[in-house]
Amino acid sequence: MTFRSGRHFLQLPGPTNVPDRILRAMDRPPIDHRGPEFGELGKRILLGLKEVFRASEHVFVYPASGSGAWEAALVNTLSPGDRVVRYDNGHFCATWGAVACSLGLTVDVLPWDWRRPVDPAVLEEHLGGDKDHQIKAVLVTHNETSTGVMGDIPGLRAAIDRAGHPALFLVDAVSSLCAMELLHDDWGIDVTISGSQKGLMLPPGLSFAAVSPKALDAHRTAGLPRSYFDWSAMLRANESGYFPYTPATNLLFGLAESLTMLGEEGRENTLKRHARLAKATRAAVAAWGLENFCLEESGFSSAQTTVKMPDGTDADGLRNIILERFDMSLGSGLGKLKGEVFRIGHLGDINELMVAGTLCGVEMGLELAGVPHSPGGVQAALAVWSTEGEDA
Repeated sequence: MTFRSGRHFLQLPGPTNVPDRILRAMDRPPIDHRGPEFGELGKRILLGLKEVFRASEHVFVYPASGSGAWEAALVNTLSPGDRVVRYDNGHFCATWGAVACSLGLTVDVLPWDWRRPVDPAVLEEHLGGDKDHQIKAVLVTHNETSTGVMGDIPGLRAAIDRAGHPALFLVDAVSSLCAMELLHDDWGIDVTISGSQKGLMLPPGLSFAAVSPKALDAHRTAGLPRSYFDWSAMLRANESGYFPYTPATNLLFGLAESLTMLGEEGRENTLKRHARLAKATRAAVAAWGLENFCLEESGFSSAQTTVKMPDGTDADGLRNIILERFDMSLGSGLGKLKGEVFRIGHLGDINELMVAGTLCGVEMGLELAGVPHSPGGVQAALAVWSTEGEDA
């Protein structure tokens, strides 16, 4: 069959659905990226991103995925041989650590249970033992996209402060931005990175890095090689709304529309909507008799729900059945979780009916795949919305 009626349900934790308004905004010829119209566009976008990140200093924009922002954060603040520390709490934090290793940095790894939010006290103890302050940066994920476990960013900041340690605080907010509370300045983050294809509702291709004055100071003496990702060149060009190289013009058209849409909905409404959809999804998982991979309520994610499959069943087999029968994509298990979990994305341009359709597809797929479960997950989700309304 070469044609399938209806829409494809893209229910990943990213890329997410791109709304028609953004598609239309991008559907225009590129403009002169050195001309006055582009300069005004650039200034408007850079100002709007400060509001989204709650950052007062600067937000860099790169034509790259979130992986590019990982590298940019490292090469602009650190020098060869520097030590950094991360938890072993998920696939993406591990991958960021691997990028650091490839750049010649030494990475301390704090063992952790992937199913629980990290304990800031462990970081405090580790930093307290670093009397010579050889550790130069702490790398953490806000929403670990492989597990659906949220980290306590203010708690981690407080742990660094209690240890009296000068390490930079670098936070991956790729899948949390615009889906969960994120306060770059108030939480004392030095570099917050994100990507376009999640809560910002854009196609992949842009990455972002909000920075603090401390991070900019570190940049002036950092010794890792950098060219494409160099903050100095970007800062000079950004002063007038331009970029030091050819930007992804049409994605920036879409980004401008995304910022407008987020402003129209209002920050608090956006966060409440994501929390409401997440709560209903978790209710469905519990009604099916399956497990939310995250074991602690304090770590529940508003961006996604990662579901642990019963022993002896195959998450990828379930995902394939759902894709073939119902034209719906769910996120796969990554790294050591391959085949053991599937991930339901509920972030970006999404509402109750879209999540209800998603949960219907999952429930039908569980039955077709012969996965042991109880019926009634969809009804449990609907009950959350009908009984608690807008404040659910």
